[in-house]
Amino acid sequence: MEFVVWLAGSLVNALILGFLSRRLLGAPVGWPRTIILSLVVSSLAVPVVTSVWTGLGLGPDTPSDHWVVVSLVTGLVLAWVVVIQVIIMVIAEAFVPTGSVPGPIQLIRSIPSRRQRSRRYLEIIAILAKHGLTGYLRPRRPTRPTSRVAVEAREAMTEAGVTFVKLGQTLATRPDLVSAPFAAEFAALHSTVPAESWDTVRPVVESELGCRIEDVFADIDPKPLAAASVAQIHAATLLDGTAVVIKVQRPRARAQVEADLDIMGHLAQRLERTTPWGRSLGLVGLAEGFSQSLKEELDYRVEIANMQAVAAASDLVRIPTPYPELSGRRLLVMERLDGQPLSAAGQTVAARSAEERETMAQDLFTAVLRQVMVSGVFHADLHPGNIFVLSDGSLALLDFGSVGRLDRSARQTLGMLLLAADRGDAIAATDALLELLDRPADLEDRRLERQVGQLLLRYGGGLGQSGSADLFADLINLVVAHRFAIPPAIAAAFRALGSLEGSLTVLTDGLDLVASARAQGQELLAEQLQPEAVRREIEGQVAGWLPMVQRLPRRIDQLGAQLEDGRMTVGVRLFGRPDEREFLTSIVHQLVLAVLAAALAICGVLLLVAPGGPVLLAALSLFQLLGAMLLLFAFTLGARVLVLVFRQPTASG
Repeated sequence: MEFVVWLAGSLVNALILGFLSRRLLGAPVGWPRTIILSLVVSSLAVPVVTSVWTGLGLGPDTPSDHWVVVSLVTGLVLAWVVVIQVIIMVIAEAFVPTGSVPGPIQLIRSIPSRRQRSRRYLEIIAILAKHGLTGYLRPRRPTRPTSRVAVEAREAMTEAGVTFVKLGQTLATRPDLVSAPFAAEFAALHSTVPAESWDTVRPVVESELGCRIEDVFADIDPKPLAAASVAQIHAATLLDGTAVVIKVQRPRARAQVEADLDIMGHLAQRLERTTPWGRSLGLVGLAEGFSQSLKEELDYRVEIANMQAVAAASDLVRIPTPYPELSGRRLLVMERLDGQPLSAAGQTVAARSAEERETMAQDLFTAVLRQVMVSGVFHADLHPGNIFVLSDGSLALLDFGSVGRLDRSARQTLGMLLLAADRGDAIAATDALLELLDRPADLEDRRLERQVGQLLLRYGGGLGQSGSADLFADLINLVVAHRFAIPPAIAAAFRALGSLEGSLTVLTDGLDLVASARAQGQELLAEQLQPEAVRREIEGQVAGWLPMVQRLPRRIDQLGAQLEDGRMTVGVRLFGRPDEREFLTSIVHQLVLAVLAAALAICGVLLLVAPGGPVLLAALSLFQLLGAMLLLFAFTLGARVLVLVFRQPTASG
């Protein structure tokens, strides 16, 4: 019977505690910890109340006219017990927030994945230890030469597998996040693994087709043409005799990538919480963006859409024709091209004349520049392995898992930057940079403008001068030194043009990239200045201005009438944004609660130690009872202030 009473009391206590935690304090405390704390406190409640009664001289022989006071004291003691529990819950929430530790059911369900994650996590830690990088997981990282650390990081990423290789390739395009030595090392990352047997990948093909292979293909070569860490390529022929290739994802690739992304996310949270460099980089946001990008890259339906978008803007290079009706999330069927990758076509390229090779390079550069500057949809990974040399001497682009997109405003601003650099106009180039990149809060505009001017002067004041091929590399170093944040789309454009330069050198050493960019820029500008293009631009601008122009006369008339009557006023709202008002309200709220809690606590202490006063019991006066009540309210409000301090978000500027 006593056990049933104890259990019932514990459940009631848990309900009261949960209600107060959620309603009074506004803290979404988890039920498991609430129930555990209630069970512990319920075991101590009876001894506590008994000891209080004994201290006040209460017992079974207490006169009946004192039971009102006894009930009041008992209720006050129980209220103190609940408040102390709430304070314990608040402190627990501050150090171990609800959700940071999985619940029992979630923990049981996650045992298999946790076992797999732990095994993989140990593998990654072992790789980091092998390359001397574990010290960077601690708040105080060791001091080592940056160039050596960059080499070790590249080797560790290569050994860790595809997910970390692709992470390094992504970081190579973000010189604003990693230093130049790291960006240079990460740009050389690649991974090669043995091909899967045909018997292993055949079920994937049939699963994506939804039928037997023989119902779609006349034959498939079981020996792959190429193999990477995520997919492999096989030659095939359709039933109508059309030559195609199929890109099939390895059966375990997605599971491996998702496990690595899960580990990467947990590692990013830990490093951002415990290390200064992790917080400065915003590792959690980077990990989330990278995870989303890589998951899209694993969906070949997205790659088909990318191919079609780039093909619509490319006429100087070939884009393989995909077969969406035969493709799926893990299977891509596309046209088979007769040729070989540029990385393996050294003899084929060398056999052509210098003029032919320069024409091939010029066509490739023009096609990519038009993708970036005109259509805004461009291939973002133009290394020699993704450029195909066809038998007729033309070029094609492959592997559209990584495609960049620039909106119209970014394309126009990039064009203004190129034009300003060509003219040696430091002011216009600086304005274009400020428009193109994310401005840092403490930027010194005049200092940036002077350094841009010095940079342009060093290279002769224009793109046409000799020796200016490194102009934009130095420009990137300059904006990184000023702590500009480079938007991902702009970083993708820089990555595309940077990798393209290396591919063009395989074709010819005689192509002047800067002069070609200048000529192509002038040609693109001339196209935009054609009467028809200008007319479309003006029509679009006028369509946007028309509603404003229609309202302008009425507004001018209203302003004139207000000036004439002396009724014109100017109002300035100091806190116009909702988040600013919410932030100010929260500060005032915390201040009021803190002052009120302090006042109640002081009054409570004064009443507790004040002599005299009406006597309720032999060891209890009215002043002491009121003091205990005031302290109860003070502790409750203090707990509320603690919750606000630990949970209230700060205002964003």
